[in-house]
Amino acid sequence: MTQAKSGDTVRIHYTGTLEDGSTFDSSAGRDPLEFTLGSGQVIPGFDKGVDGMTVGEKKTINIPADDAYGQPDDRARQGVPRDQIPAEIPLEVGIQLQMQSPTGQVMPVTVVEITETEVTLDANHPLAGKDLTFELELVSIG
Repeated sequence: MTQAKSGDTVRIHYTGTLEDGSTFDSSAGRDPLEFTLGSGQVIPGFDKGVDGMTVGEKKTINIPADDAYGQPDDRARQGVPRDQIPAEIPLEVGIQLQMQSPTGQVMPVTVVEITETEVTLDANHPLAGKDLTFELELVSIG
């Protein structure tokens, strides 16, 4: 049987869960995820887990944070004066906003703290620092 290898376009069904068993993402009810193996389109641990699978194979992989979204970086947290955030933007802890970097790149940030004078925004990926588990099923290689 043909095994998936770097450079192959693969289609895979998956369910991703956290250590507490809660699901954070799944292809259930959707088309399988299609990507080029080894191209960096998915997190490194996902690439490694799919490499060598055969069509129809199912398996569970555990991906440590360092092979997923990395560790949280304190430099990705920034305090912004509250009066610099437009009044029409609803502010509450946990809400996701989009910020523009000095180079014009749009990046998602999460509001993590609000005081009378400052809003703390976190640009770390929401899954940074978390170990992930994926149930995988290779649908096709092509």
